[in-house]
Amino acid sequence: MREETATPAAPHRVAVLVMDDVLPLDLGIPAQVFIAVPGDPYELTLCGRTAGSVPTAAGFAVTVTAGLEAVRGADTVVVPGYAPHLRELPADVLAALAGAHARGRRLVSICTGAFALAAAGILDGRKATTHWKYADELAARYPRVSVDPRVLYVDEGQVLTSAGVAAGIDLCLHLVRRDLGSQTANQVARSLVSAPHRDGGQAQYIKRPLAPDTHGVTLAPTRAWALAHLHEPLTVPRLAAHAHMAPRTFARRFVAETGTTPLRWLLAARLDRARELLESTELAVDHIADRCGLGSPSNLRLHFRRTLRTTPTAYRAAFARTTTTGSPTTSLSRTTTTPETPKPPVGQPASCKREAN
Repeated sequence: MREETATPAAPHRVAVLVMDDVLPLDLGIPAQVFIAVPGDPYELTLCGRTAGSVPTAAGFAVTVTAGLEAVRGADTVVVPGYAPHLRELPADVLAALAGAHARGRRLVSICTGAFALAAAGILDGRKATTHWKYADELAARYPRVSVDPRVLYVDEGQVLTSAGVAAGIDLCLHLVRRDLGSQTANQVARSLVSAPHRDGGQAQYIKRPLAPDTHGVTLAPTRAWALAHLHEPLTVPRLAAHAHMAPRTFARRFVAETGTTPLRWLLAARLDRARELLESTELAVDHIADRCGLGSPSNLRLHFRRTLRTTPTAYRAAFARTTTTGSPTTSLSRTTTTPETPKPPVGQPASCKREAN
């Protein structure tokens, strides 16, 4: 009797739409992140209006291998920033973006790429962000868009926007985390020497500088210590004691360095640890809640519902690794799902649009 084998899942098609005078760093971010994912679950294509040479804002050109047909065939379309961002875009480009959105594809912008999504009508009635320098222009030009200039990125399900430059890395890692789980995203982050997870609601621009008498001292050692002690009760006074600071001074310094409060940072770290344990172990939910410092299964479920819009059990079913190969048990989907669906394949929001303190 012939043994049946599973058909390998087709890769998730990502088209990066390269506009004339694209910002080179914004262009490099999705390319670097998606090709760094183990197992090649993404198929990346650089495309323009037509195949060929496209000038960048830095004066050199890049070669794209496809035209707008790649946008029409993609599962995810990424629009990097470009300059000048207030120029009128070609009608065929806007029609291709609007058509992808109408077909339920995932649309993503980095930095001023949000202006292209807005021009195509994709951001109407949605919350969005862009580089803080241009947020007022986006809001004035497209009044139907709710622009939040404070956050790193906004996840509206099938439409995601990020702030400038490094925030694009955070958003692309967030997509990997949403598609393939926390463990894979953290592996990619390590390969890129990047922070494994910065919440979308974190502030993109910190106006208050560090005090001039810090002499280069940071709170990074205390954050590393906290990550090794997530299973213990951690309070601001205890963290401050580790950093040899008064609690109020510590709290101010923490926000100045990270853009978020100590308690919000701790909650995000604990949820990230819980996700890793759900993916990589068979521990019971109550043991996972204890190991990551959330105390009880009910508390873990509460925060999963609030933050990830799913349950620990559903998350494990979607992202648990096999014991033999270590590869994801689920594949990237080309179908659109609603935000309320517990299992989070491609297209489900992870609710990372919370406001920063």
